[in-house]
Amino acid sequence: MSNVLGLEKFGLGKVQLDNIFEEDEKKAESRDTTAGEQQSGGAPTTPAHDEIEFLLAKTYTCPVCDTTFRSRQVKTGRARRLQPDFDLRPRCQDIDVNKYDVTACPKCGYAALNRNFEHITQGQVKLVRQEVSNKFRPSGTVNLNEPLEPYTYQEAIERYQLALFCTVAKKGKTSEKAYILLKLAWLNRGLAEMYEAKGESGSEEYVEAREHEAAYYTEAFDGMVKAVATENFPMCGMDEHTVNILMAGMAYKLEKYDIASKLVSTVIVSRTAPSAAKERAQKLKDEIILKLHNTQ
Repeated sequence: MSNVLGLEKFGLGKVQLDNIFEEDEKKAESRDTTAGEQQSGGAPTTPAHDEIEFLLAKTYTCPVCDTTFRSRQVKTGRARRLQPDFDLRPRCQDIDVNKYDVTACPKCGYAALNRNFEHITQGQVKLVRQEVSNKFRPSGTVNLNEPLEPYTYQEAIERYQLALFCTVAKKGKTSEKAYILLKLAWLNRGLAEMYEAKGESGSEEYVEAREHEAAYYTEAFDGMVKAVATENFPMCGMDEHTVNILMAGMAYKLEKYDIASKLVSTVIVSRTAPSAAKERAQKLKDEIILKLHNTQ
């Protein structure tokens, strides 16, 4: 995969993935000077329900340009949850809910994770207008009566890329950038699974999706490591135990078994971690032990 985040279709430039956390590292340096894997269930089977059955159109007013628009969301409680992946990637029957966790203004280009879209300071609004809106090229006019159609994986990926670009522009938290990168990795995993279900695991598109997943995943893990060292919990809506399990799963996938072992052990011995978190940590620990035994 090219290590570049390309948003030329929106009139925006390119961002090197390995520069995503550059500003965060500068801030950290400044502060320093002053002070086995659970299976995902395989490729999805043929859906019993159309994806559109799980969607609704939610109306937003953009905090950057005041435009009113509609964004596709997943109906609360409508999708049947399945066992999540080892790294907590949510999985639901008949729909990939990860495609719908970004809200994006079609007029000015401001985009963010749903939970963060309306939470933007005036200083950040100014930065988004300067770095994004002034260069953004809308794909069409805003239509409040637009038919409710599911996002393709490519459309969803572009929305997340735009959200990442905006988060960098507004100097958002390290954890927010890392989580968007992780979700981009999950989307590419879902895309690859779609090709597997079609029997196209030998296609260029499949190989590309897996390459993109790996590239985003590596950057996401590095970002989460930086976030844990510099931010307080909760982080991206997750408490400390959830973040530790998430990072343990990521470290396991990246074959950083020593890090994964330390993180799951932290959860297992914790007096405040809920039983569900401890059980999940123990399962991952068993997988790590099995993996290490098989590689010796």
